[in-house]
Amino acid sequence: MGNMSNFVKRVRDIMRNDAGINGDAQRIEQIAWMLFLKVYDAKEQDWEWDEEDYQSIIPEKCRWRNWGHDEDGKGMTGDILLDFVNNTLFPTLKNLPVNADTPIKKAIVQTTFADANNYMKDGVLLRQVIGVIDELDLTDYEESHAFGEIYETILKELQSAGSSGEFYTPRAVTDFMAQMIKPQIGEKMADFACGTGGFITSWLKELKKKVKTTEDEEMYANSIYGIEKKQFPYMLCITNMLLHDLDVPQVFHDNTLLRDVLDYTEDDQVDVILMNPPYGGSEKTEVKNHFPSDLASSETADLFMSVIMYRLKENGRAAVILPDGFLFGTDNAKVAIKTKLFSAFNVHTIVRMPGSVFSPYTSITTNILFFDRNGTTKETWFYRLDMPEGYKHFSKTKPMKSEHFAPAVEWWENRQEIQEEGFDKAKKYSIDEIKEKNYNIDLCGYPHEEEEILPPKELIQQYQEKRASLNADIDRILAQITDILGINLEEN
Repeated sequence: MGNMSNFVKRVRDIMRNDAGINGDAQRIEQIAWMLFLKVYDAKEQDWEWDEEDYQSIIPEKCRWRNWGHDEDGKGMTGDILLDFVNNTLFPTLKNLPVNADTPIKKAIVQTTFADANNYMKDGVLLRQVIGVIDELDLTDYEESHAFGEIYETILKELQSAGSSGEFYTPRAVTDFMAQMIKPQIGEKMADFACGTGGFITSWLKELKKKVKTTEDEEMYANSIYGIEKKQFPYMLCITNMLLHDLDVPQVFHDNTLLRDVLDYTEDDQVDVILMNPPYGGSEKTEVKNHFPSDLASSETADLFMSVIMYRLKENGRAAVILPDGFLFGTDNAKVAIKTKLFSAFNVHTIVRMPGSVFSPYTSITTNILFFDRNGTTKETWFYRLDMPEGYKHFSKTKPMKSEHFAPAVEWWENRQEIQEEGFDKAKKYSIDEIKEKNYNIDLCGYPHEEEEILPPKELIQQYQEKRASLNADIDRILAQITDILGINLEEN
């Protein structure tokens, strides 16, 4: 067990010497596919134990136990190993025969390897890394559980390895959201841009407390649904699910936005949605065409909000992370989306999070919207979660922790309006007040915000959103004035 904690360090030290590995992102990607095969092999041992005629989808010579596991130091190494991995293992796994009838637990091997790469160029070092990974005893409950924690640190490292951070929502945040949503046995939860599976694991952790019978156990194992469009986080997510004992991970490699929202039926609806939709993307016309024209925005997060509204069951519950731009935006698409949201759902709580929660990946300030599909909104509570004492901002070395949500949890159960230094920290607004503001719900924000220095791309984005909102406001006011004065501007 002692070697568990320095597992990542040992692998990293070996890889540093390999000329093929360029930077953190490649290193993690390299570890990821090996771990997947090791974890999958442990799962297959369970399945062979349970089903007497179990047949692996992976040809014998490509199963981890036959090339990764090295009993007596006689395993392939050097150029022979490299040749095997590059010219046998990868082509075989990428081209496994999979069709619509292949069970999920077998199909995931091919989907996981579709775009995977072997970056290592030194077969001796490759054998050493494989050796470290093979030492993990995933059949041992304690060790396997401990490894689940280690895997979490690997996912966290990803966040600071640059662009892959967008797939990782800090655990403190996903845990808080899952806790407030109060999972029940028998419910189905979905995340339509699930990244490495953070919301799913928080949901499972919270739901696990309610499992009492084998029937509960079965419902627990089938309680999730995920979609991730990028190959690499998808691979990490599948491995994450197998480590969490989900033998049939219902996580699919697909793009949620490429389906007409009007085609969703009740079968596509779920009880709970927990997610942090990607934002800041600008979607092409072909994507926008899948949405009704009034809801068709080019901003990715807006489109996900529409998907969420179409896929939440009657009496379902949702908690969604959205950037400030969604709150203050008053351009046509955002107002249409918010009008639909507040009239068809009960938006009961909006928690405003401090900036830098997602640092170092982005400094844009985010919010959690909690809403239920059980009628229209009558009033919405806003609550501002402040930086904990002694923190100027969160960072890689000082990340947000679960206990930082304690004030919000305490307030949640016993809601009161709070003012600090003349500014609202928690306040309830009626739907009429919200409509009067034309759905600019940038309320209970941070009063002493020094001007945030955002990276250029995000700065431009924010200016564009503000400009779109201002234009919409000006158009609306002009329309009111001309209406009052009875002027018809069209005639000139």
